[in-house]
Amino acid sequence: AEEFSEFFSSLFGRAPRGAGARGHRMRGSDHHARVMVDLADVYEGATRTITLRGARLDENGRVVGQERTLQVAIPRGVVEGQHIRLAGQGGPGIGGGPPGDLYLEVRFTPDERYRVDGRDVYQAVAVAPWEAALGAEIDVPTPSGTVSVKVPPGSQSGRKLRLKGRGIPGNPPGSLYLELRVVLPPANTERARKLYETMAREMAFDPRAARGA
Repeated sequence: AEEFSEFFSSLFGRAPRGAGARGHRMRGSDHHARVMVDLADVYEGATRTITLRGARLDENGRVVGQERTLQVAIPRGVVEGQHIRLAGQGGPGIGGGPPGDLYLEVRFTPDERYRVDGRDVYQAVAVAPWEAALGAEIDVPTPSGTVSVKVPPGSQSGRKLRLKGRGIPGNPPGSLYLELRVVLPPANTERARKLYETMAREMAFDPRAARGA
């Protein structure tokens, strides 16, 4: 029991014996935690409610559970890995000393639609074969809202369209890269199969020869 108590003392602080009587004042320890943020909230800023669970020592030196709920302001343009400092929300001070600070490490909520590199955001966008071949203007939902994008004629899967300044806000802001993915319609009806047969017969296209394979 003594070792267990000493472990939590190292995390949450405990006054040295006789410290209070001698009037010894010590600043509380700094605490660290993580906060998960949706990418869309980074563009405008947001407020998050977080619950911190930990332990503390009561007046008898016993370890007891502790739970705190805090309102945290997520700044606009925060990047992953950045720390938000909450002054005075860390460990309690000793002998009337000031409390420590709480540092929240920002992590983005996993989202298979996006990949983030610093302030740049990468997003896959599905396009039909005729949109890629002939060009088209399409609406694309992005973390900062829906945008209208022109797909250049002759586009292939993997082509990136850069939208400057549409990445994570900052000075300067990042870019949003739309990665085109050509999606083939299924040949699951008689008409669809005939259309594919017509294309195969009249276009005489060999994708392996075109790519040099």
